[in-house]
Amino acid sequence: MHKLEIDKGYLVGTLLDLLAIPSPTGFTDEIVHYTGARLDELGVDYELTRRGTMRAILRRNMPERRKSSPACAVVSHLDTLGAMVREIKPNGRLALMPVGTWSSRWAEGGRVTIFSEDGKRFRGSVLPLLASGHVYNEAIDTQPVSWDQIELRVDEAVESAASTAGLGIRIGDYVAFDTSPEILENGFIVSRHLDDKAGVASVLAALKAVLDAKAAVPMDCHVVFTVSEEVGSGASAVIESDVSEVIGIDIGPVAAGQGARENGVTIPLMDSAGPHDYHLTRRLLALCEEHGIPAHRDVFRFYHSDAGAAVSAGADVRTALLCFGADASHGYERTHLTVLTQLAEVIALYMQAGPTIREDRQRRLDSVEPFSHQIEQDGDEPGSVMSRRTGEE
Repeated sequence: MHKLEIDKGYLVGTLLDLLAIPSPTGFTDEIVHYTGARLDELGVDYELTRRGTMRAILRRNMPERRKSSPACAVVSHLDTLGAMVREIKPNGRLALMPVGTWSSRWAEGGRVTIFSEDGKRFRGSVLPLLASGHVYNEAIDTQPVSWDQIELRVDEAVESAASTAGLGIRIGDYVAFDTSPEILENGFIVSRHLDDKAGVASVLAALKAVLDAKAAVPMDCHVVFTVSEEVGSGASAVIESDVSEVIGIDIGPVAAGQGARENGVTIPLMDSAGPHDYHLTRRLLALCEEHGIPAHRDVFRFYHSDAGAAVSAGADVRTALLCFGADASHGYERTHLTVLTQLAEVIALYMQAGPTIREDRQRRLDSVEPFSHQIEQDGDEPGSVMSRRTGEE
């Protein structure tokens, strides 16, 4: 197992491509096509579900030592936050309903594209109902924050519901917010929707590094890209029965009281769905320590992920999250190129690592004797339980 060189140019170029493709949940076909083209370039086979969730498979390339070996899965999501036209108002402006869970505070002032069903695109701005201090004076400062307190002004000559409808705009049309990415000379990356396009770019960069290095891969790794994580379903119907462990790749919110940072990777031990797997999370932490990659522990209080969706759907898998720290999640997010590179390094290490628990090769055990221990047993040397029960023999 080796820490591999990550192609930063590939990572950044892929991220900018992803950010340029609108993909609010439910409007993800184009970004699926883009991701498929990237996988084709890498020479990795993949398959799609009916709705567009993608499963690429990095095949095991080590000599077979046993009759069976479990697979692992690395899961990131292509969909983002967005909005949908809820109403065409009498003044010709549009009321919105959010796609995904996010505050209208972050929608205010956003430049957007409305996608009509006949293929037309319209530009506009999302504004508070009281949008001018010259008209409303201090009342604009006390306006409540809610989706009912904003409206979309379409950049067309419309002044009534009929004139807006005459353009071909309908209830149910998707609204995508401009990402406005900036990559600064000091390495900071600022954009909407780094969640989770930065994660996807890091996964693809890790996959490229493993393939370029012809690295040893001891177990099949399912590289999964979901299209409905922001509405909670995500990886609920895509994890195969031979997968024993799932790592979700996603954003790590940086804020006061949180462990996530804009340097190194973030490994949460628990989120709102409950604790992640003891052994798998500690193994990721150990990989980071062994290879000199900064890692931060965290607990996420208001957070759900593809890994949690897989367990909620009934998958009998160990789960963990591996995150890039980013400030102002679900807003104008900021991370750093070093963080995304380190994230890709850890993903590439994990792809080379083999099963976390050897006994997971069996889907069922008929005795507790071979079952794992979370703490060392009396008489064991420090670390002996983990070393005995993890990895390849």
